Order: sequence, then C-alpha cells, then structure tokens
Amino acid sequence: MIGSNEFLLSNPAIPSLLYSELEGEVRDGVKNVLDKRSSWPATLERTETENTVDADLWRSLAVDVGLVGLAVPESGGGGGASWREVAVVLEELGRRCAAVPFLGHAVTATALLVEIGDRDLLERAASGDVTVALAVPANSLAWHLPKLNTTVEDGKVSGSVRSASDAVTAQILLVPVAGDLYAVDASAVSITPALSLDMTRQLADIEFVSAPATLVASEVSAALGHALAISSALLASEQLGLAEEALQITVEYLKERRQFGRVLGSYQALKHRLADLWVEITNARAVARYAVACAAEDSDDLEIASALAHSLCSRVAVKAAEECVQLHGGIGFTWEHPAHLLLKRAKSSALMFGGSDRHRERLGSLVGISGGSEVAR
Repeated sequence: MIGSNEFLLSNPAIPSLLYSELEGEVRDGVKNVLDKRSSWPATLERTETENTVDADLWRSLAVDVGLVGLAVPESGGGGGASWREVAVVLEELGRRCAAVPFLGHAVTATALLVEIGDRDLLERAASGDVTVALAVPANSLAWHLPKLNTTVEDGKVSGSVRSASDAVTAQILLVPVAGDLYAVDASAVSITPALSLDMTRQLADIEFVSAPATLVASEVSAALGHALAISSALLASEQLGLAEEALQITVEYLKERRQFGRVLGSYQALKHRLADLWVEITNARAVARYAVACAAEDSDDLEIASALAHSLCSRVAVKAAEECVQLHGGIGFTWEHPAHLLLKRAKSSALMFGGSDRHRERLGSLVGISGGSEVAR
C-alpha cells in the first residue's frame, strides 16, 4: 500500500500541507518579537485606551523585521516569499490577539496591489514606510462586493465607508469607486474609531469630503474579489493559531487547578472535551493549510478552499475560545484573564469577509450541494 508521503510525492498536483523549514524560521522570528513586545497584560490594558493599536509592535514587525513584504516579489521590493510564510505570521499573531493591522496591510492591501501591479505603492507598502488599508466594510464578500457610498469628481473622492478594518492607523487608503481604485491620503479624510466587539482589531468609519485622490487602476472588481478571497483564506490561519492557543492555555490550567482534592484535568469528562477539541483543531489545520496552499499557488480551487476554510475555522475558533472561557471556571469570565480577548477575536473574525454562514452557503453552491448552510458544520 502506498504511504501518504509517497502519494503526495507521486501526485505533484496535490499541495503539501506540511510546514517548510523557511516557515519554521519565520515562526521563530515572529514568536521572538511577540515574546518581547506583546504580553497579555499589555494587550488587555490597551483595549481600554484610545490607542488600541500596538504601534511599537507594528513598527517592529513592519520595519525592523520586515514581515509586511513577505508575499511581495523581490522585484517589488519585498521578500519574495509566498502566502505560506504570511500565514505562519498570522498563526502567531492570532495566538496573541496582536493589535496590529497585519491582515489589512500585509494581506488584503498587498494582494490587491500585487494583482493590479502598482509598483510604486507596492514598494512603499512592502518596506513598511506607509501603512495601507482597503476602505471597504470588514464584512465585504469576495464574490459579491457591496455597493459603496463613494463617488469621485475632478479627482476628489466623497462619501463614506462604515466599519472598515485596519484603517485606524493607515496612512494611505485604497478606495474602490465605481469599479476603479483610488489612493487617498488618510490625513485628508475623517477616520472615526468605532466601538467594536474586538478592540484588538478596531473598526472605523471613514468620511470622504472632496478628498484628493490618485487613480491607481481601472476596472479592479476582479482583482478586488481575488484579494478578498486570499484574505479570507489566510484569515483561517489566524483563527487556527487562536484555537491552538485557547486549547493550550486551557490544558495548562486544567493540569494545575485542583478541585475536590483532584487535578481538574484528571476528570474523564473534561479529557473527552479537550480530546474532541484537539481533533477539530487538527481538522481545521488541514483545511487552513490547504487554503493557504491554494492562495500561494493561485489554484483554481482557491474560492472553494477559501469558503471551506472560513466556514470551518471560524466555527472551531469560536468553540475553542468558548471552551477556554468555560473550563477556566470563574477566572475565565473575569476581565483580567485573556480568555475573553480570544473569544471576542474569534467571534469578530467569523463575521469578516461576509461571515461564516455566507461562506457555508457559497461552498454549498460551488460544490453543488443544496442546503449549503449545513456545509462544514
């Protein structure tokens, strides 16, 4: 009987889901930065302030380490890596609920700029000189873009965008208007932070009042949809990292906490719950890795893989976070414990890029299954 590794080697069309040596090195580098600059107490404290984004951590990741340009070709001033390496970064950021605009800048905006081939802005974004955000609602769908309330006249954009993600600290906004894409200096618009479910990824409302704009590209609807599909696929990696962290800290707690003269982790019922969760996270890892592989190889399966990853990994991340809160008992419900940050990030992520329910429905229609809302449950 042919082994699984032999089967993969004999079928090059099937992407490997294993982590490469380079991905391991990227992970070690990110963990090193996060261990030094991102602690749970600091993250909890920052959510209570006006400046919810960790500017120092973002500067370290974007400029000092140069992670924001990983997926940008070397000809565009980037690292010449792939979305696989970017996904590893997202896994680690998801573990810490890091309050940085990495997803919006290094994934969504970067994927769009690479797709349309804007070399100048791409080089600036890859170097970390400017932070770029896409001015669309956080729940925008890849296959059905919302009609935006934006217009352009004489090179100036007017209108508004509600609940945009990663726009709070952006210096340049990429604004879709009637199928075209414009670049707008963020200092020329009004960006109002919104009270968000997840304050580690705060949403913002943007008001454009005759803001000077530069045409970046025309007819970008297809490119924009592709960028959102990639973003949805890679979001699953962040959700995977979050789920793994929730399981890990729960296991560590149950191994130490004693109740009725016994370690809580010794109770069979709790062992079963954790084992079931571990199996679900393992399945989620395979799905997330396949979605990333499709994005890295620009596979025709990207849309299916993205919809599957979003729908399944959203559910698993929420479940892992809920189990983390509940199995920590009384302390899990307190504001001082990070469990609620994991739960808020998991629930808010499930609503992004259309939401997990819409992705289940989309997956059902793509693979010809009726009742798509039951897919991937």
